[in-house]
Amino acid sequence: MTSESTTEQQKNTRIEHDLLGDQAVPADALYGIQTQRAKQNFDITGMPISHFPELVTSLAMVKAAAARANHSHGLLTDEKANAIQAACQTLINGEHHDQFIVDLIQGGAGTSTNMNANEVIANIGLKKLGHEYGQYTHLHPNNDINRSQSTNDVYPTAARLAIVFAAQSLKFAIGDIQKSLAAKGEEFSDVLKMGRTQMQDAVPMTLGQEFHAFASDLGGERTSIDHACAQLCEVNLGGTAIGTGINAPSGYASLAVKELADISGLPVSLADDLIAASADMGAFVTFSGSLKRLAVKLSKLSNDLRLLSSGPRTGLAEINLPAMQPGSSIMPGKVNPVIPEAMNQTAFQVMGTDTTITMAAEAAQLQLNAMEPLIIYNLLNNCRILSQSIKMLDELCIRGITANEERCNQHVENSIGIVTALVPHIGYENASRIAGQALLSGLGVAELVRKEGLLTDEQLAEILSPKAMLQSS
Repeated sequence: MTSESTTEQQKNTRIEHDLLGDQAVPADALYGIQTQRAKQNFDITGMPISHFPELVTSLAMVKAAAARANHSHGLLTDEKANAIQAACQTLINGEHHDQFIVDLIQGGAGTSTNMNANEVIANIGLKKLGHEYGQYTHLHPNNDINRSQSTNDVYPTAARLAIVFAAQSLKFAIGDIQKSLAAKGEEFSDVLKMGRTQMQDAVPMTLGQEFHAFASDLGGERTSIDHACAQLCEVNLGGTAIGTGINAPSGYASLAVKELADISGLPVSLADDLIAASADMGAFVTFSGSLKRLAVKLSKLSNDLRLLSSGPRTGLAEINLPAMQPGSSIMPGKVNPVIPEAMNQTAFQVMGTDTTITMAAEAAQLQLNAMEPLIIYNLLNNCRILSQSIKMLDELCIRGITANEERCNQHVENSIGIVTALVPHIGYENASRIAGQALLSGLGVAELVRKEGLLTDEQLAEILSPKAMLQSS
């Protein structure tokens, strides 16, 4: 390397020092040497911390709460406390998120994430104090930003907040798709069709009832998520390394959590046993379970939409899904149910990663779970893909569904399943025999009943009226 290029490199970098020695860091980077090492070590998902703004915001909130508590205990000067809080506020406002460059999956139980936050906040604070980046004698990532803290209480606390924030958009998406399904229930309230069990004709219902049932099936999911979020709001902030609170003053934990509640607007509370809370991943498992439950229901809904729209000539074809794109490179005119298919795939991803999260939660040893980054990556990602997929399913599919009323009526009229409505009037044995004859002969149930004189036309008309059949079902 020439002296000229060396000089140019020196202009574009600054030298920082850590346990392992010196390293050059980009001169304009808000992050520092430990973040840079983590960036070099972990290139796994391609998703840096900044991929989830909720996590950056939550880290800033935790650091701001810690600064307030430390200032109250006389551990930070007014100048440093104000600089830290101002730096954190810029992150909460959405600025500088691009400086959070560490891969979400990382070794070290989240230490790289914590240090990424410490270094960025320190350098923003240094600039506000009139110093250059990296001049940590004036505001230090560990001594000041991380005072009275450890990765082991900061990281899980920030992750819990981030997941709760991410859950809010998911809850809105669930509410919107419920409304759309319920609206379709009203729109299709007079469309008579066959209900089916085990893929066989059962008894009549309306298409409206079917869509109302879809809406009702999602009814408890927001409550389930709320219950899981309530568990996530119990944090171990102030427990520091293993829950004993080493290096934090007496009363710091309660004060820091109180400040965090004020900053975040969330009902966060201090765990009863900070040692237990430092290793316990139970709340993450519960939240993952609520996402899996939602995914199962969404996948079932998508399966039903694909079945009900199958055809269009040789399937059920009782509903029409909006045509979103050509469906084949070889078969002209083919249109596939691509939106429900995409929802299915999202659901499978969430179901599968629930197992991953369970295994990672079980993998804790003694006072810490080093697999937290994997848990947090998957939970935040699952919240995001579920929110986006539900919005997709709602806006690009559900709202545009139309009923094929004539096809629905044909299925009712041709179904052997309507014989169930005759059982109270002609008996189970006669009904079974009529059903068998209809199946073999291809004749209609009503036609065979008339032929045998088991019921009059007037009786049949009353028994097989939509109102009577739907009441009996």
